[in-house]
Amino acid sequence: MTTILITGANKGIGFEAARQLIAVGHTVYIGSRDGERGRRAAEQLGARMVQLDVTDDASVAAAAKTIDADGGLDVLINNAGVQAEMSDGKVTIGAAEVTADVMRETFETNVFGTVRVTHAFLPLLQRSAAPVIVNVSSALASLTLVTTPGTRRYDYLGVAYPASKTAVNVLTVQYAKAFPNIRINSVEPGFTGTDLNQGAGHQTVEQGAEIIVRMAQVNPDGPTGGYFAASGPLPW
Repeated sequence: MTTILITGANKGIGFEAARQLIAVGHTVYIGSRDGERGRRAAEQLGARMVQLDVTDDASVAAAAKTIDADGGLDVLINNAGVQAEMSDGKVTIGAAEVTADVMRETFETNVFGTVRVTHAFLPLLQRSAAPVIVNVSSALASLTLVTTPGTRRYDYLGVAYPASKTAVNVLTVQYAKAFPNIRINSVEPGFTGTDLNQGAGHQTVEQGAEIIVRMAQVNPDGPTGGYFAASGPLPW
């Protein structure tokens, strides 16, 4: 039986990915900053719950200790994220408005949180027979796509969120090189309507979760150090 932790999974794409993975027989931990919301989500899904704030060292360390004591971990899905530059479904903080504080807030969750959680859970994953890490990225992280005129990615005017997800892609590549026994990939869920973008996305959470669920179940001889959407590999 595969044991999976999904950060930020009490709602949105993380919640749906948990639902799909539980449906095919996996044991899933809902990582939730808010303990009560996490408990309600876990009860609804038949999941396990662990309180986990990716911006807090002590919280992450305690979550790793709990899951280790329960038997360990096979798959880590770094899903928790913020998009502070959006309001009412629109970018309100572009290049002219972005500040170091906005960048810091975004990177604290999207980048430093990914590093914090990955570092804490690496010892558990390395004891797994088939360890996997899925980093939830974005097509906005692709320098190729955001420099291609006439596309939605090119037209996106925010700075902090794309920069943070490009950093996540670099983390994916470097971790994959450092740990060849772990399948480590970035995924692009697509523009999915969630609280992250105030429901502006055009995809359903079922569609958005599909690539996360697929890459969480990759075989030990499957791809690593890659960047994937549901349609296939994406350009860096």
